[in-house]
Amino acid sequence: MGNPVLVEVLRGSLVESRHRGAVAIVDAAGATVMAVGDVTVPVFPRSAVKALQALPLVESGAADRYGFGDEELALACSSHSGEPGHVAVVNRMLAKAGLDVTALSCGAHWPMNQAAAFALAETGAPSALHNNCSGKHAGFLCVACGQGIDHMGYWLPDHPVQKTVRGVLEELADAVLSPECRAIDGCSVPTWAIPLKGLARAFARFGSGTGLSRERAAAAARLRAACAQKPCHVAGTGRFCTEIMKLLGARAFVKTGAEGMYCGALPEQGLGIAIKCDDGGGRASEAVMAAIIARFLPLEPAERAALAGFIHPVLRNWNGFEVGGLSVTDALG
Repeated sequence: MGNPVLVEVLRGSLVESRHRGAVAIVDAAGATVMAVGDVTVPVFPRSAVKALQALPLVESGAADRYGFGDEELALACSSHSGEPGHVAVVNRMLAKAGLDVTALSCGAHWPMNQAAAFALAETGAPSALHNNCSGKHAGFLCVACGQGIDHMGYWLPDHPVQKTVRGVLEELADAVLSPECRAIDGCSVPTWAIPLKGLARAFARFGSGTGLSRERAAAAARLRAACAQKPCHVAGTGRFCTEIMKLLGARAFVKTGAEGMYCGALPEQGLGIAIKCDDGGGRASEAVMAAIIARFLPLEPAERAALAGFIHPVLRNWNGFEVGGLSVTDALG
């Protein structure tokens, strides 16, 4: 019958659209806390796993070698909006490794932040620095340079950096990532298809450190702390990842991915979360993530009220008139 409807989109009082999908919530031991829809089919997490991909940056010693603080580590985990502060930090990361923008192989696109895009259009054109994945790519380059590895081709699946990243994903998700489940991400690095249950377990481990070596658990904690301290560097002004971590701090880690993917961790509860909307609807996966956080994380009344705006966001037309909204269905229980 397919995956259930997770979110309905209302115009007036009538349902105008529906978003189907699946959700897995798992603890670090692999026990399923919640499974909605098919959580066993492999899906591409895309940018939702950037924090896991950033673990080698800390584990290899490169972050310390180059004196990286919270801003650099948060950018390495980010899908940033291309705002001036984001671009400046990526430039700084590259410079520490003796590189510049020409080393990036992520491609160029206009900043996701509208104000930043308009400002850039007045003076020039976007470069790879403005790519939302440039922080991750700068992190990969620093891993290579910090270990004395040739950084050329760092984005290819057979490069030592990408082999290391694949190993991290395999360990955390308890998965075997064969070439058959590999594709090319929007920024050209490998993206690996992993079942939602495995992704949720990976984030439970990332969030709690359970089942990880002491060094890997410490690296995960350091990345989470950096993202909690600098949430604007994880996404950008007004975006869901940033707003949720500004609201909840280190109690919740969330990260968006393309095509309706969202992953996250509730460290104190030892839970990992993986969400996939079948139609690629990011607005729906955000509402579902907010609803899950509201259900599983103890909240103060003000925090619960703030989350309600993400669970049931209002839709407005160009005149600002309220025309409808999103509603998470009872499929989540």
